[in-house]
Amino acid sequence: MSEMTFDGRVAIVTGAGGGLGRSHALALAERGASVLVNDLGGAVDGSGDSKSAAQLVVDEIEDKGGTAVANFESVATPEGGEAIVQAAVDVFGKVDIVINNAGILRDKAFHKMENSMIDAVIDVHLKGAFYVSRPAFILMREQGFGRIVSTTSASGIFGNFGQANYGAAKAGLVGLTRVLAHEGAIHGVKANAIAPIALTRMTEGILGDLSSQVSPETVSPMVVYLASETCEESGNVYSVAGGRIARIVTMETPGVVFEGLSPESIAARIGDINGRSVSEFVEPGSLDDETVLIATALAGGATEGARGSEGSLSSGLTDFRDFPPLAGVPSIAATAKFTFDLADEILSSQREFALEITKLFALT
Repeated sequence: MSEMTFDGRVAIVTGAGGGLGRSHALALAERGASVLVNDLGGAVDGSGDSKSAAQLVVDEIEDKGGTAVANFESVATPEGGEAIVQAAVDVFGKVDIVINNAGILRDKAFHKMENSMIDAVIDVHLKGAFYVSRPAFILMREQGFGRIVSTTSASGIFGNFGQANYGAAKAGLVGLTRVLAHEGAIHGVKANAIAPIALTRMTEGILGDLSSQVSPETVSPMVVYLASETCEESGNVYSVAGGRIARIVTMETPGVVFEGLSPESIAARIGDINGRSVSEFVEPGSLDDETVLIATALAGGATEGARGSEGSLSSGLTDFRDFPPLAGVPSIAATAKFTFDLADEILSSQREFALEITKLFALT
């Protein structure tokens, strides 16, 4: 495979004054990208500011023959996000890539967490990704190309004690990534997320013996790939650490359709609801997929697969990604091997409604 290059591409990397962001910025610049290095220069908890962190990374890039400019705006406000994107346009003429990496920590057990801790973390991690990605996304749609890579966390996907604010914000980034993948599909815009583990200021002292194996440089190659023209994946979340990369998936059990629904009948079948075997799980790729899954179960289940007692559906359904997309949105109804009359009716109504809304608000 030929080497991935970014000649002529413009990247914004937030939180790039150190750690993962610095590594991402250096890696992109080394391959030819012009990089806006954004960092407020604050402490790990978000307090304070300094222009030295971002400028030092810019100096490092320029010393190696790369092209970069420093930016010191905060991602935590709409005005800051707009200013970051506009700064890249003013200097480089466009924006092709956004790496949402800015972050702070304000950890505390949930019962002791103060409102200010909640607001500060969500403002930077979740709202910050909104505020930078939205103006960039508008430009990407118009130019027919874009890559957005956001930094989520295992704390948001799997949970972690003392990080309710951080976990909620990081989980929100997964939802944002999934939606941007759908909305960007027909415009050449790909959106993915990484859940990294790396030795940075934010993890120093808590990784133990793992520290020596999980440098930021073991994460950046995946970010470079996701930001490249080569990348065709969109809407995915990847665990990245120490040279190991794995896709993290959201799956659903086959479920149970009840003839007589009551709290007691639910309690009696909770094991079947939760799922007995991972091999039975399915992976919806969109709201459409979820609608089809529900409609199929309610209509009597798939023609493939068997039904057990109380109407439980076993896995004739496997991976929705096996079906081709329609206008960039996974839709299994059009190519189904199942009895999808009800599902087709629901999806047709959804799409007709979406088309009218699109025309009304000129969304396309």
